Amino acid sequence: MAPPLLNWGAKEAHRGTPVVVKMENPNWAMVELEGPEEEDLIITDSSSRDKGKGKNAKQLTWVLLLKAHRAAGCLTSLAPALWGFVSAVKRRLAAGKTDADTDDGGRENENPTVKTRFYSCIKLFLFLSVSLLCFEVAAYFKGWHFGAASLPLEYLLWAPAFGVKDFFDWVYSRWVLVRVEYLAPPLQFLTNACIVLFLIQSLDRLVLCLGCFWIRFKKIRPVPKGGVVLDLESGDKGFGFFPMVLVQIPMCNEKEVYQQSIAAVCNLDWPKGKLLIQVLDDSDDPTTQLLIKEEVQKWQQEGANILYRHRVIRDGYKAGNLKSAMNCSYVRDYEFVAIFDADFQPTPDFLRKTVPHFKDNDELGLVQARWSFVNKDENLLTRLQNINLSFHFEVEQQVNGIFINFFGFNGTAGVWRIKALEDAGGWLERTTVEDMDIAVRAHLHGWKFIFLNDVECQCELPESYEAYRKQQHRWHSGPMQLFRLCLPDIIRAKISVWKKFNMIFLFFLLRKLILPFYSFTLFCIILPMTMFVPEAELPAWVVCYIPAAMSFLNILPAPKAFPFIVPYLLFENTMSVTKFNAMISGLFQLGSAYEWVVTKKSGRSSEGDLVSLIEKPKHQRGSSAPDLEGMKEELRKQGQQKASKKKKKHNRIYMKELALAFLLLTASARSLLSAQGIHFYFLLFQGISFLLVGLDLIGEQVD
Repeated sequence: MAPPLLNWGAKEAHRGTPVVVKMENPNWAMVELEGPEEEDLIITDSSSRDKGKGKNAKQLTWVLLLKAHRAAGCLTSLAPALWGFVSAVKRRLAAGKTDADTDDGGRENENPTVKTRFYSCIKLFLFLSVSLLCFEVAAYFKGWHFGAASLPLEYLLWAPAFGVKDFFDWVYSRWVLVRVEYLAPPLQFLTNACIVLFLIQSLDRLVLCLGCFWIRFKKIRPVPKGGVVLDLESGDKGFGFFPMVLVQIPMCNEKEVYQQSIAAVCNLDWPKGKLLIQVLDDSDDPTTQLLIKEEVQKWQQEGANILYRHRVIRDGYKAGNLKSAMNCSYVRDYEFVAIFDADFQPTPDFLRKTVPHFKDNDELGLVQARWSFVNKDENLLTRLQNINLSFHFEVEQQVNGIFINFFGFNGTAGVWRIKALEDAGGWLERTTVEDMDIAVRAHLHGWKFIFLNDVECQCELPESYEAYRKQQHRWHSGPMQLFRLCLPDIIRAKISVWKKFNMIFLFFLLRKLILPFYSFTLFCIILPMTMFVPEAELPAWVVCYIPAAMSFLNILPAPKAFPFIVPYLLFENTMSVTKFNAMISGLFQLGSAYEWVVTKKSGRSSEGDLVSLIEKPKHQRGSSAPDLEGMKEELRKQGQQKASKKKKKHNRIYMKELALAFLLLTASARSLLSAQGIHFYFLLFQGISFLLVGLDLIGEQVD
């Protein structure tokens, strides 16, 4: 270590504990400060006490000075960060790629009129807001310095009271009159209606959080009847509950992740003769088909009971794929089916933790495990997704599973009783949320569900905003499609009135329709409009305090993400434009409601999974270890093929988000004229959030 720059008291030898302060900025050296000595800790008289205080004060001063140096070093990084931001914007503009461009997973079959209708409405609002801002600024400099509905109406009708000197003053006085008489009342009514919906939804969220707290406080968790624990070492002797289990892995053009999912499923701890694995490949790329088929053959040679299926007629997306597989004649020999998407990696004991819950519980139709994410810390987008999904699993699904035995099937990482699937009518291709569809129909037939919060299955989160946006569009348009189709069945179902109310109002209307409706309408449309029509008021507690409290509740299941609470609040409002558009598309059966885009995977965990398998091999009973070195070699070959053939990726410009960014920033400028502090800051930061998302700066960045 370099010699210290400073020695207190000019002592020749160090005594006590040294304190080392390291500076990240290379312009500052490393300084070693001497810690407290033994004699400093023993104070005998007033003089020694004063001496110790003086020395400690000097040390504290230097520590604070070095921290100030570190802060200065951080400030010097602002310029490179700003330059990187400008460079990223230049790359977006140079590439010229927007969300209107079609790609291999886009909306090329969608009606262009339907595609641009929502964007046209946003552009109209933006044009009006900019025009009104210019108008209001001109009026402000002419002396019109009011912003609320405190002016008596007679003053507006009696022009001389304002001293109308020119045409502009007359026009502005008429505009204020129109605001007061015609615009403010309906806007205030819509504002109050959205506030009521906001409060109802916030109350629902609070009740869910209280339910989760009660579950934790009472340590409530689903337990198999009789305390069943499967022990594979003893086989089925003394217990005898190893039912026939079918495992399905549906996939479509997912080169990046197929190896890790197949390897994980083939290493499930379950008697070999009572487990069958179906790899349901819907890929239309011949190279991908060949790679997956070779992988299946490799595991067959290792002794795994695994089959490869490829459909010639690929109708119905994932639901059609699962339906086709369930029609195989040998499926009737199996009692349960476990489903894993291509990026999911169940642990070897997954079946041992889930299947025992079915024993002596004939009403149980589904056991759902929780998701965990291998890339939750990859970028800001994945961190924010982790907050959202942690609340969804630990609060929403766990509470609903414990208290009412119903929640939406997540489409993967779950085990179904095949009889429940057949009783509900099997897989249907009528919506893009086949998992929610089968769960609703099974619940209407009396089947119960269990959610296991302590059983996790690893998967990937979308790392790019483009992939996440398409995923969220499907997740929010599908439920509205399903609601239209299922409403008559729910009303006619022979279930209790409470279950009908829960399914219609809470499950569909409140959490799938009202939430995206008020989020977008209240914070992206009404709030900016109240800046230009200040006679309609939106209370500060609606803008700031209640959203902050709800964000705090949402982040409780992921406490390590607490520093991201403000970005999470802003990002959720930013995503409301996509969710609102999807909800409207599904409700009114617009063209984009029927698009199915496979969420892009990075395969980031593939190499790590292979290494973990080498270090800790856990093989299927009766099978030998796979050729992992060969798998790694194939991964490298696959990466080379992908690099040579894959289309060049681009970060895109998202026009709706960009237009809303300028709309909110314009409204924030208008709020300055009315001196509305909280509203200004909220609109400013929300506008910046929309700007960053519109420029695709929040997720994966492509050079």
